[in-house]
Amino acid sequence: MLRERFIDAGSTCHAHARRILALLLAQDGSTTRLCETIAGGRIELRLQHQAPTIDVPAAVHESLPGTRFIERITSLAAHGQVMMDNLTYIALDGLDASLQNELEAGLTPIGHMLARMWVQRETMPASDLLHERLWDAVGLPDRGATRTYRIVTPEGPRMLIVETYRRGMLMQR
Repeated sequence: MLRERFIDAGSTCHAHARRILALLLAQDGSTTRLCETIAGGRIELRLQHQAPTIDVPAAVHESLPGTRFIERITSLAAHGQVMMDNLTYIALDGLDASLQNELEAGLTPIGHMLARMWVQRETMPASDLLHERLWDAVGLPDRGATRTYRIVTPEGPRMLIVETYRRGMLMQR
């Protein structure tokens, strides 16, 4: 599976790639649905790691309620290219049991699950520790193509997500 930095230093289309990246980093809808639209169909969810945990970085405790979480590292891909890598922390305290079971199965992109719920996305400050946790798992750091946000439901904050966009979002190959 091809994984590349979003903007290639040797590319002649820097301006176009920067405009697309600015759009991706600013959008606040379903990134999963956006990936499907760009890919022209279904995308592949690659589950790199998923486990329940109580051992999380301080940024997670500061952003989410409770002490029990699911840590999930995934990649979304299509046509042999990684479109994005994601690190998600999901607060388990107070989470609906059916949603928890679906999350623990690790088969469905979070964007598909969120489509059934009322949610709001809140931009969060970048966290070097969270970025490095994601990049240690998937490789290829790319700070300029990474964002952090929190998913909030009417019941309160539920998820903290770090996304790194990859050149596969451009679907150039």
